[in-house]
Amino acid sequence: MRQGRGVIGEPIEIDIESLDLEASGVAHHEGKVVFARGALPGERVRALIVRRKPRFDVAQTIEVLRESHARVVPRCPHFGVCGGCSMQHLEPAAQLAIKQRVLEDQLRHIGKLRAQQVLRPLSGPSWGYRHRARLSARHVPKKGGVLVGFHERGSSYVADMRECHVLPPRMSDLLLPLRELVDSLSLRDRLPQIEVAIGEPSPGELLVALVLRVLEPPDDADRRTLRAFAARERVELWLQPGGPDSVRLLCTRDGEPATDERASQLGYRLPEFDLQMPYRPTDFTQVNHWINQALVARALRLLDPQPGERIADLFCGLGNFTLPLARRAREVVGIEGNPGLTRRALENAALNGLAGNTRFHSANLFEPGAAAWASLGEFDRVLIDPPREGALAVARLLSAAAAKPRRVVYVSCNPATLARDAAILVHQGGFVLTAAGAIDMFPQTSHVESIAVFEPSA
Repeated sequence: MRQGRGVIGEPIEIDIESLDLEASGVAHHEGKVVFARGALPGERVRALIVRRKPRFDVAQTIEVLRESHARVVPRCPHFGVCGGCSMQHLEPAAQLAIKQRVLEDQLRHIGKLRAQQVLRPLSGPSWGYRHRARLSARHVPKKGGVLVGFHERGSSYVADMRECHVLPPRMSDLLLPLRELVDSLSLRDRLPQIEVAIGEPSPGELLVALVLRVLEPPDDADRRTLRAFAARERVELWLQPGGPDSVRLLCTRDGEPATDERASQLGYRLPEFDLQMPYRPTDFTQVNHWINQALVARALRLLDPQPGERIADLFCGLGNFTLPLARRAREVVGIEGNPGLTRRALENAALNGLAGNTRFHSANLFEPGAAAWASLGEFDRVLIDPPREGALAVARLLSAAAAKPRRVVYVSCNPATLARDAAILVHQGGFVLTAAGAIDMFPQTSHVESIAVFEPSA
């Protein structure tokens, strides 16, 4: 069969060399890079070109001619169509190895760095781990009614999901009842999204909170239907008419109307530090509660705060790291750009008896002024946990500071921005990258989280 030069719809045979950051196989065909969905390193596959670009082609694997030893049968019947997962066809140990290599490659290529120590990757349960999710809801008559689920891969269409193995079984079992619920509402076509937040109010107990993004208020009949659903399925229901701060508790899991958000039992625990962390369902919390507990413990061991020290926790959110640090240090200062999260961090500090040695400030850490930073005083150690954009301005501030912290621990959800910021800390600030390792916060996906440790050079 003649091999086409990237002709859309024509099959080609290619040898897969590696995976890209979206878990597509990377190959070369007649001098051009090809990204083959569903292919693994070491495999030879037959694939159809589905999109052409000047510098690369995108292909869909249609047949595996030589199979990788790491290939497994995907657990979920929706894999390949649903965009929620991209690596279910790869055994978990191989997923973790690839994520560690992605981190090391980004540090080397972008930061021109190698860590003195490669930390053991942090991993946990491969299934049922996802305690946060944003599901779309669409009325699709051709599919028989309402669909509730993740988007199809590379599409704005909603996947026809009937189960999900990365969600806890408790939540997976709600996918079909949620279809029926939305289909029964008068505002069916004005409810585009359902946000899921799963808490653990007590050991071994899961609480499901569902946030319905409503573009018009539910009428009285809808409210009765929603409360009946909450009581039957034992879930909290929240309504979100606008942005994340507009969210309001509609009813508790008993189906009782709620006039006070303190009736919510949503929260997570950090048992090693004897902490309870209440939150609202639209607040940022980590997707994977098991890994979060392990991550907080590792971050504190690496930062190694001492009883007499003063610590900064940058991008502190609800106090996920701040409050555990306060169990170890003399004083911890948490800085967060979202005032709502800052208020709830203060409340969590008071709830856990840590108001005396914690302080919280609302500040834009993407544009921190040197004078404002200096006004906070000197810190013995610094923890940084930024969003995907990274902490470029913070890295520059720490690099330029006359008095540098004894240690910096950087928790990252984007290895590229970590590598960029690490380059500034090391090449401009005189820090040394003493350790780095991957964190598998999102098993079955290509998402890479990581942690890195910096110390001033001697």
